[in-house]
Amino acid sequence: MQSPLISRVMFNPRLVLEFNLPQWDLLIRQARRANVLARLAVFLDDNAITDAVPEQARLHLKSAQIYAERFTVSLEWEINCIQKALKDVPVALIFLKGAAYYIAGNQAGRGRVFSDVDILVPEEKLPDVEQALINAGWMTNTIDPYDQKYYRQWMHEIPPLRHLKRQTSIDVHHNILPKTSRFCPDADKLLANIVKVPGQDVWVLAPEDRVLHSATHLFHEGEFAQGFRDLSDLDLLLNEFSVQENFWVNLLRRAEELNQQIPLYYALRYSHRILQTPVPEEIRKASRQQSPSRINARLMDALFLRALMPDHDSCNDRWTGPARWLLFVRSHWLKMPVYLMVPHLLRKAFRRMLGKKPH
Repeated sequence: MQSPLISRVMFNPRLVLEFNLPQWDLLIRQARRANVLARLAVFLDDNAITDAVPEQARLHLKSAQIYAERFTVSLEWEINCIQKALKDVPVALIFLKGAAYYIAGNQAGRGRVFSDVDILVPEEKLPDVEQALINAGWMTNTIDPYDQKYYRQWMHEIPPLRHLKRQTSIDVHHNILPKTSRFCPDADKLLANIVKVPGQDVWVLAPEDRVLHSATHLFHEGEFAQGFRDLSDLDLLLNEFSVQENFWVNLLRRAEELNQQIPLYYALRYSHRILQTPVPEEIRKASRQQSPSRINARLMDALFLRALMPDHDSCNDRWTGPARWLLFVRSHWLKMPVYLMVPHLLRKAFRRMLGKKPH
């Protein structure tokens, strides 16, 4: 499959200097579908290219950038509200994913827009944290007994909470993978390595753990609507952290400690193949030792190289739909044992037939 315009531009933004209007039109459509249009605008600004962009395209980029900037204002307010809600709960407030990238000042946080805020707390603190959030106006819409059991007994988070007034969402995690997954890491090891954000009373995961969580989220989940953006997150995190002394060696070691060698292998493989992330050859070779068999690796290439593309007609072929469906089923196979997976998928299919939103 030929690389889409957006992946080539994310690697080398100066390519756009040769684009005609039809190419700009396609690039913006791909970027918008992948939810990286504001990030693309940031890249062009960083490379002093924005002034050379045709006005028709520049308007779309500027609009996305303004929206992302307004989003960060709302995000800061939401973070402040969460801090106030949990001020009497004796727990470190650890932010994950997009909120963490923004708070920590990571490159992956620039121009990134997302739908909910994720936090991590010790499992034993979940009742106190949930009650404090409820007292501050967050409520769950998940009232079905099966869904409650699904989250509270099997998953790595409680049911999502939505604020009654602001309609903002928060996901409260106690781990980065479900309890039922054979790859679920020791949460105590994650918590023992958190990093306090300078000048703020909030924490984020250690740099290596931020990469591993991003990789785990992308390559264990079965939803790829944001797959290209999440791969871009990994590219930016790896580029940013690679200047730290012994980062690559520490990343491999940490993946082994947390039982996340396989998602890291996929993260390094596909960020390098799709976005040209400069991963040292010896690191890729060491990571391949944890890879699946050669036949399985070819199959995963056929699936992931399609699923990780922006969901746009120009990036899809006739096998893209089946690839995403197979990876959806795979995500449940990784998430829970067969005796739980089969009835759960049947129940999801039945709910979908009834027009209800499945989990």
